[in-house]
Formats: sequence, C-alpha cells, structure tokens
Amino acid sequence: MSDTEKAQSPNYPHNHEMYAPRPTKIANPAALGLFSFASTTFILSLYNVNARSITTPNVVVGMACFCGGLAQLLAGMWEFPRGNVFGATAFTSFGAFWMSYATILIPGSGVVTAYTSEHELSQALGIYLITWFVLTFMLFLAALRRNVSFIALLFFLCITFILLAAGAFTGMAAVNKAGGGFGILTAGIAYYCGLSELLVKGESWFGLPLGTIPQGRVD
Repeated sequence: MSDTEKAQSPNYPHNHEMYAPRPTKIANPAALGLFSFASTTFILSLYNVNARSITTPNVVVGMACFCGGLAQLLAGMWEFPRGNVFGATAFTSFGAFWMSYATILIPGSGVVTAYTSEHELSQALGIYLITWFVLTFMLFLAALRRNVSFIALLFFLCITFILLAAGAFTGMAAVNKAGGGFGILTAGIAYYCGLSELLVKGESWFGLPLGTIPQGRVD
C-alpha cells in the first residue's frame, strides 16, 4: 500500500503518529519498481519454460542489469525518504538480486567458468536461489497486513524460487519449467500491482484495487 492509499483509507489510524505518511515531494516510485521487476521476471520465466525453444537465457542480462536491476534499485532508494521501509527493502533487495543474477550470466565475470563440474555449479545455484526464497518469505510475512495483491505476489514468488532451486538441485527440467510457469504468474501479479499504483485517483479514468487490509493497531 502506498502512502497516499494509507492516508485516504477509512481504516487507517490517522491518530497514531507512527503510521502518518511523511511529507515529501518525491513521487511514488512503486510503479517503476513493480514494472521493472515484472518485465525482467516475465522474460526470464518465458526462457525457463523454453518458450520458442529458447534454452540460453543470456538475452535477459541487459534487462537484469538496467531494468530489473538499476531501475528497481533506484525505486528502492526513493522509497527510503518517503518513509516506506517495506518498499525500500523489497525494491532495493530485488534490484540487487537481478544485478547479481546478471553478473552470473556475464561470461567475463568468471563466475560460471570457475566451476569445473556442472553438478557443482547447479548445487551452488540451488543454494543461491534458496537464499532468495528465505528473503522473499520474510518479505511475505511483512506483507501480511498490507494488501492482498502484495501477499499474492510474494507468495507465488516464494513458490517460484523453491521450484527453481529444486530444479537446480535435482537437475529435473520439468521442475525448472514449473518454476518458470509460476514466475510468469508472479510477473502478471506484479504488472497488476504496478498498474494499480500508476492509476492515481483524480488523474485516471479508473483504478485497480489492491485488496486493502484494515490497518488497525495491534498491541
């Protein structure tokens, strides 16, 4: 939920100082972060399901560096002065994820060539993906009282990471394809969330609900 949504929500505890949105002239960067994440995830997930018989994912490197990586990282940096710790943490973390993933795929990085065994490389990638599942699960827990759309986004992203990690550990192509399928679903939800953030009330003909959850105080 954006700061604007919180301020306009009838369930929002305006009398509680800790929830008050900070005054800022910085525009909401959530749409940028979500669209960048969704587009990069969508492309890589199509590669993971071998769309158009593609088995080499290296075309995604540019997207991972600049769209999913840099653009999302910047969105996270802009969320900090807005006082949105969740958005700042999520966008910055996943921006770093895409940059790190791109680094693995860049031949000149030497990451892949450092492994003499394909099996060892697969196990290392599995550990890498499981680590990102752990972080995503923690963000999922933090989102449980934000809105339904973000809960769904992070839930399916958790499943995506688990399946991709399992595919790396076992070498089973079917499991990796399943991870790609859930990745496509995750990207679709992220596109929806991004469009919802972009359709600002008073400037758009319609809006998309995120499924706001009451933010009553819990002691």
